Amino acid sequence: MSDAEAKRAIEAVVLAATEPVEPRLLAQLVELPVVRVEALCAELVREYEESSRGFVLARVAGGYRYQTHPDLAPYVERFVLDARHARLSAPALETLAIVAYKQPVSRAQVSAIRGVNVDGVMRTLQQRGFIEEIARDPGPGLALLYGTTRLFLERVGLDSLDDLPSLGDFVPGADVVEALEQGLRPDSLDAE
Repeated sequence: MSDAEAKRAIEAVVLAATEPVEPRLLAQLVELPVVRVEALCAELVREYEESSRGFVLARVAGGYRYQTHPDLAPYVERFVLDARHARLSAPALETLAIVAYKQPVSRAQVSAIRGVNVDGVMRTLQQRGFIEEIARDPGPGLALLYGTTRLFLERVGLDSLDDLPSLGDFVPGADVVEALEQGLRPDSLDAE
């Protein structure tokens, strides 16, 4: 393997990794000695610095990872603090899915479905522009009812709510449910 090819492979692996990649693992992947991999990484560090890239190959926690160039921190901080670019947590996604499929829906109804208090999550989704107040329940208490926004449709790539996949697409068939139940019954464990 040429040095150029090895550097490309190192770049690809480090870019795909979610944690710093140890030089030993990189060496195994590109089939080169660890000292050679470390020298290639040092060359990459130098090349990125010489070409004034917005990122660096950093040695962190015993491995290599890409991170933003330290002198660009003000720009990165603004980007990260802009809630529109932040990812949603699993509870937020679950809550958003409930609102999308059940709208108009109240906070109490969403809480009952999720089995936890969703006030904070609903507030976050509203602040980020994914849900909004769309009506009041005519029943006792006049609870606020929520629905999704145009921003929600834009972010999930839908033209309208009619384009949401059917909930039936996410439910296993009766034969799968029966097989799962059969495997969990105590009498089937005794037969083994």
